[in-house]
Amino acid sequence: MEVTALCIRLLMNVLFLLSALDHTVDSLSLRVDPNRVQFFLYEPVALHCDASYGSVQWKFVHKSKVEKPKCKITDRATSTGSSCIHKNVYPEEGGEYWCEDGEGKRSNTITITVTNGSVVLDSPALPVMEGAAVTLRCRYKTTSPNLTAGFYKDGHLIRSSSTGEMIIHSVSRSEEGQYKCNISGLGESSESLLDVIALHPETDHSSDHVFFTMRVILPLVLMAMLLGLLGVLHCGKLRVQQHNLVSTQIEMQQQQ
Repeated sequence: MEVTALCIRLLMNVLFLLSALDHTVDSLSLRVDPNRVQFFLYEPVALHCDASYGSVQWKFVHKSKVEKPKCKITDRATSTGSSCIHKNVYPEEGGEYWCEDGEGKRSNTITITVTNGSVVLDSPALPVMEGAAVTLRCRYKTTSPNLTAGFYKDGHLIRSSSTGEMIIHSVSRSEEGQYKCNISGLGESSESLLDVIALHPETDHSSDHVFFTMRVILPLVLMAMLLGLLGVLHCGKLRVQQHNLVSTQIEMQQQQ
């Protein structure tokens, strides 16, 4: 019974360590719906924090001050994570958002801006993969389709569009930068960063080695140690049983 209890405790410890290893490589992921940076006053905005385990806390920076965002925070019933929902967003709710788990691990950050002006640029809030198609849209606060707009990158006019849209069919790293748009006679948007991720980033072999060791090698070593210990304990138990059996037989012979 003592051997069985010890084995159970060892197995539970191994499972706990494996779970802890999973948690060390899990990450939080933040996204925004709709996926854009700039919003008009009173538009709806929802931020979603996807977490692999545990509860999360929301953080918000407005004018260099870290505070809890003024949104409706809802925890999900069917999956792990949380949402921060603005039904009618205000300028003071524009800023940098992220979420954290109980250990202080941070998600990616998303910055949104809220304007009371006339024009916004619809551009992705999340980084886009190199080679993907990207649509930038210059939007007027009232419904006015097909307005001619000028698109600027890093302060330079790069394209004019009679549809108010600029489509990049296969975005490259060279097209990363600060974008804004202008609708003649109606107004100009603020700038937003178009962040492009390299399709084949340089591999960090040292981090790959650590990841492989933590997720593959170490669990195998722990399991091998456990199995080895179980074997030793089992062999020891057999020796004790054999010794007891021999002792019993000798005692019976002596009594006869």
